[in-house]
Amino acid sequence: MSFDVKGKIALVTGANRGIGKSITEALLGAGATKVYAAVRRPESAADLVEKYGDKVVPVACDVSNTQSVNAAADTAADVQLVVNNAGILRVKGAIESDAIETLQEEIDTNVYGLMRVAQAFAPVIKKNGGGALVQLNSLASLRSFAQFSTYCASKAASYSITQSLREALEPFNVKILSVHPGPIKTDMGDQVGFGDAADSPEKVAQGIIDALAAGEFHLFPDSMAKDVGAAYASFAENVVESEMSVA
Repeated sequence: MSFDVKGKIALVTGANRGIGKSITEALLGAGATKVYAAVRRPESAADLVEKYGDKVVPVACDVSNTQSVNAAADTAADVQLVVNNAGILRVKGAIESDAIETLQEEIDTNVYGLMRVAQAFAPVIKKNGGGALVQLNSLASLRSFAQFSTYCASKAASYSITQSLREALEPFNVKILSVHPGPIKTDMGDQVGFGDAADSPEKVAQGIIDALAAGEFHLFPDSMAKDVGAAYASFAENVVESEMSVA
């Protein structure tokens, strides 16, 4: 199933910077009538409001807090598209002394955060006649890296949840898109040390719009991601996206 963002109302978590900000601006550029900028501190979206006026509506939303996510869903009761972009990355290897605590923190935001958003907003999207839920996963959901292995584990789990959401929600006219960027020029990318290998966040943003319109489930938006996506394509088509029953 395909989804056209033109004329739609959207919500983007982590909309105040990086990929989230690029997604917000790209959605408005593609004809979205309103975007809720779902951020921990609504004042952090002030520059978006200054630029786009009442087309951007800041709303408090901390995806690590169930009450906060539910309150955001009550406020944004007219949304048809939700982009769950918010996430955290800690540079932590699996055998470091505090790796378990780090993984717990990343799981709470990157995995439970997705589940909180899906539980709160899927009923809203259904009520509004259907729409789409986009999850920002990562190449790290497919391949682990030792220096930030806890992050990779959390993204592998979020990708698994995204697959199950596709099966559960698409029969109810809720399109699911799993986005797997590689190195992107953001604060998070700088933290990891991507440097010149990083691609622009605008590629991710435009890729989301195009993939929704094409009805795709996976998006590999940047140059490194496209290479991995090409290698993964057969497994994705024949296993992940195929109809399979365990009964």
